[in-house]
Amino acid sequence: MGGLKLPPQTLHGIHGGRRPLTAPSSKPAFTIQPNYSSSISTGFTTRNVALFSPSIFPCGYFILGGARERRFGARNTQASVQPVTEELVEDKTKENPVSGDAIRRRFLEFYASRSHKVLPSASLVPDDPTVLLTIAGMLQFKPIFLGKAPRQVPRATTAQKCIRTNDVENVGRTTRHHTFFEMLGNFSFGDYFKKEAIQWAWELSTKEFGLPADRLWVSVYEDDDEAFEIWHDEVGVPVERIKRMGEEDNFWTSGATGPCGPCSELYYDFHPERGYKNTDLGDDSRFIEFYNLVFMQYNKMDDGSLEPLKQKNIDTGLGLERLARILQKVPNNYETDLIYPIIERAAELANISYALADDRTKMNLKIIGDHLRAIVYLISDGVLPSNIGRGYVVRRLIRRAVRTGRLLGVKGGGEDEAFLPAIAEKVIELSSHIDPDVKARGHSILDELQREELRFVQTLERGEKLLDQMLAEALLNAQNSETLPCLSGKDVFLLYDTFGFPVEITTEVAEERGVKIDMDGFEVEMENQRRQSQAAHNVVKLAVEDGGDLAENVHDTEFLGYDTLSARAVVESLLLNGKSVIQVSEGSEVEVLLNKTPFYAESGGQIGDHGFLYVTQDQSKQTAVVEIKDVQKSLGRVFVHKGTIREGVLEVGREVEAAVDAKLRQRAKVHHSATHLLQSALKKVIGQETSQAGSLVAFDRLRFDFNFHRPLHESELVEIENLINGWIGDGTLLQTKVMSLTDAKEAGAIAMFGEKYGEQVRVVEVPGVSMELCGGTHVSNTSEIRAFKIISEQGIASGIRRIEAVAGEAFIEYINARDSQMKLLCSTLKVKAEEVTTRVDNLLEELRTVRNEVSALRAKAAVYKASMIASKAFSVGTSKTIRVLVESMDDFDADALKSAAEYLMDTLQDPAAIILGSCPDEGKVSLVAAFTPGVVDIGIQAGKFIGPIAKLCGGGGGGRPNFAQAGGRKPENLTNALEKARTDLILILTEKAN
Repeated sequence: MGGLKLPPQTLHGIHGGRRPLTAPSSKPAFTIQPNYSSSISTGFTTRNVALFSPSIFPCGYFILGGARERRFGARNTQASVQPVTEELVEDKTKENPVSGDAIRRRFLEFYASRSHKVLPSASLVPDDPTVLLTIAGMLQFKPIFLGKAPRQVPRATTAQKCIRTNDVENVGRTTRHHTFFEMLGNFSFGDYFKKEAIQWAWELSTKEFGLPADRLWVSVYEDDDEAFEIWHDEVGVPVERIKRMGEEDNFWTSGATGPCGPCSELYYDFHPERGYKNTDLGDDSRFIEFYNLVFMQYNKMDDGSLEPLKQKNIDTGLGLERLARILQKVPNNYETDLIYPIIERAAELANISYALADDRTKMNLKIIGDHLRAIVYLISDGVLPSNIGRGYVVRRLIRRAVRTGRLLGVKGGGEDEAFLPAIAEKVIELSSHIDPDVKARGHSILDELQREELRFVQTLERGEKLLDQMLAEALLNAQNSETLPCLSGKDVFLLYDTFGFPVEITTEVAEERGVKIDMDGFEVEMENQRRQSQAAHNVVKLAVEDGGDLAENVHDTEFLGYDTLSARAVVESLLLNGKSVIQVSEGSEVEVLLNKTPFYAESGGQIGDHGFLYVTQDQSKQTAVVEIKDVQKSLGRVFVHKGTIREGVLEVGREVEAAVDAKLRQRAKVHHSATHLLQSALKKVIGQETSQAGSLVAFDRLRFDFNFHRPLHESELVEIENLINGWIGDGTLLQTKVMSLTDAKEAGAIAMFGEKYGEQVRVVEVPGVSMELCGGTHVSNTSEIRAFKIISEQGIASGIRRIEAVAGEAFIEYINARDSQMKLLCSTLKVKAEEVTTRVDNLLEELRTVRNEVSALRAKAAVYKASMIASKAFSVGTSKTIRVLVESMDDFDADALKSAAEYLMDTLQDPAAIILGSCPDEGKVSLVAAFTPGVVDIGIQAGKFIGPIAKLCGGGGGGRPNFAQAGGRKPENLTNALEKARTDLILILTEKAN
């Protein structure tokens, strides 16, 4: 197990302690609670049963013996296996055959030996705008399933990292819900179909992993006779253990239209003694689904009809955590060697024993174990905490882990008291066989976790103050309305979602203060968020469009642009408004597909080339001209030239002269090479752990986004510029090579975040400075860049900084523009360039002085105005007389209004209540409420009183109990608002004073 630990009660069954060859007859010592809330569009079929819910499989020692020995026996292998990671070929003699890592490897090798290409897991950040995160193993193959990209291999197998958060509240509560999981899958792209998929799934289950055949049940779609016959006639599953199920359970669809097809699932039977009568495969106490096969054979049309797909596909999914739990004989997924070491580390920091803990404590430890896996892998894939999109997913998981840890008393041990990094170290330690890049990014992951945790602790403290205010207000409202005090569901949800307060903590604190919780309202808010999460994150949408037919008729475009800026080419297709046409006339916007091109298509951050397509007759007479303003990639490697017919008519089959704008291409080359130098300089100045998070290479500038937690100092920016300009001055020749992806990474080439790479990659190197995987265009010598200048550095999201810069011709234009602006400034101020700063500082100081004088005059005028209206104050109350003044102060600003209110409090003396309003500018209202201590003592607060009054003026505000300011945008409502304030004050003060 390589030092990994499991709960004591399970160790003897995993580490070689012999078991009887027959399965034990005793029942499991625990029960599985069903959950019917989860669904997913692929991997496991969309159905109303729990997902990722593996359970105990009471199998015997034969898994460690016979099946293991058969696995390494002779096997007819014709597959070309890609050595994605070295663990596939390392010495396995000491490996535990049912460890999570071994199960993953055995699955991949099983299908590799059946001619499947072993492909690496895609990033958790999908190259698909319809989903937020990678939620299924098939997602990286979506363009192939749609016919929008050619298949690179006929068969593939993967162990895909996945994230699902729509059921996050069930994590730790059930035995199988997770936010992070691995989906093992095998895929066929128009190659094999049902027969092979079914036979191999059975062989994998019963022979490779040793699951007893007499405990396996099968589900098929009710009309899928073909699958039924294969399972029964060829595999040999008895009819009584094959269940036909309806469309809701066993027919996979990607959406209202698009690829779809029947499913077939493998289930394990925990209790065969219950017989075959009235069996329900959805009964979690008896059955568990562990392998799902999707037969993608139809295209669902707009009218609901089904048309057979020209290319039938196979998409399967098997949850690694599920299978590990079955084979390792532990009571839930969390106690497998994939997660339990993380839980054990959290328990150690909390100074508690998982084995001896109560159910609630175990649940909280499971939450931490699960969430830390998701957090670490998301951050490693470039998703940093923020308040939007993917960043919010990470932030929410971090906050749940922090508040759960605080409930357990988990401590980090350091001065900063952050504990997540200490637990994340264990996740990183376990990551080698899942994603080797995680260890390489370990330091930056831990740093980001520490910063986010400490920030959230401050948020928690603010939340505690807010809860105190909410409870005080609930008690006051209850006193005024003579009802029982209650904290609204919206307030409870705000504390839970924004400030990380567990509902149980809010409830406990509220009960101590005598306040009830509106749990029904809270559940409504939770359900609203849950629906939004499911709608946004839980479906992989596929739709077959015209691109499918186009893909069959158009070949990949041959790119010539590395070596030439002009070439003869043939028009293979023309698109007008997305529709294929034979010819296009002058003035039309058109998309042109050529058999070859010198035009660079937008990718890797670099924008597409501009230029022209010329049609000539008799090699001299020009008959058509097309101006190209953009080039994009489509259908994988097809270049789409977008432009306008300036002259003549363009036809399919016509030969054209394709000419790239050389000046604009040079600008792009300069900026792209400068971007590589910028990344190297950043790593030297602020640390090797920083990495690219996005880029833009344009003709007029470059933009580079990178991971960093703070703004760069001016001295750092200067150092970066000096480094880059030094490298430019060195005049170094760039080297470009094409090599295997493995060789490139071993050589130290940096891969761009979010980019997908094939087996052969292009490596661009500035010797001694930079080496990156890059398909873009570059200068031949760094001296061509001429000069480099940073024009801005700013934050664009939490933990993401952005640098914009110019180089080459754009640098000269930038400097000339700045020079012109400086000359104009010098002329206006009548000073030399070196004197501009001093002159501006003097002018600013003069302006501040004048403004202060004006403000002082306004304050004096306001006080004078206040002295004139002080006589309008009237008295309220009998037993206690309170002076009240509610008046308009014309057009005085907020500061002057404050001075007037302070003067009136001194003049009217305690007790007194003052409300003043004004319209300082068009479309603007200012309000102030000033209450002396005698008024506050009887239970009236200025901050709470002024808010509703400001709302009448289209605004809001608040403040302290004795003094508050507010504003609005509706001056026309000020008179009515002040009248409302006067009436309310009289009513409240009369009641309180008497």
